[in-house]
Amino acid sequence: MNAFQTSLILAFAFLAVFAEAALDAPRHWLGAQVDLLPGLMVFTALNAGLPTIAMLAIFGGLWFDTLSANPLGISILPLLAIGWPVYLRRDLILRDLPFAQLVLGAAASAAMPLVTILMLLSGSQEPLIGWGSLWQLIVMTAGGAAATPLIFALMNWCNHALGYQVRTETSFRLDREIQRSRKKL
Repeated sequence: MNAFQTSLILAFAFLAVFAEAALDAPRHWLGAQVDLLPGLMVFTALNAGLPTIAMLAIFGGLWFDTLSANPLGISILPLLAIGWPVYLRRDLILRDLPFAQLVLGAAASAAMPLVTILMLLSGSQEPLIGWGSLWQLIVMTAGGAAATPLIFALMNWCNHALGYQVRTETSFRLDREIQRSRKKL
């Protein structure tokens, strides 16, 4: 993973957090806000290295907490808790299969608020939890699951359209024959 792809992931995280805060329509229609950072963390864990995962967790978590009611820095550990296990098992995951992306996105989108609530409850915070929280968890899980394959498609398109593509051709053609003969003197 090069610096261009890392900066593309961080730019997408910034835009995703900004769009979540600026667009109120999904929150009013569904009763909950769909979080795009867990799906982006799944993409990053499958296609990038540990430094990119750490940068996304730190910057994405801080950006998300800045524009939400969360205490500053509480979203960093849940994002790392999503990215680390996926990174460790990325050789076993079918990353190009949309169903696998959907399942990973659903698991990540469900784990993010649950780990955040667990951290808030273990601290001195008292989050508001009720039956409406179950609906919000369902909406966030389904929305994150549906958004993850779209994130994969968008990031792959951006990498292909804007990124440097390594040329694999050589100057040697397989269909070319070289005829050599000995010259008589």
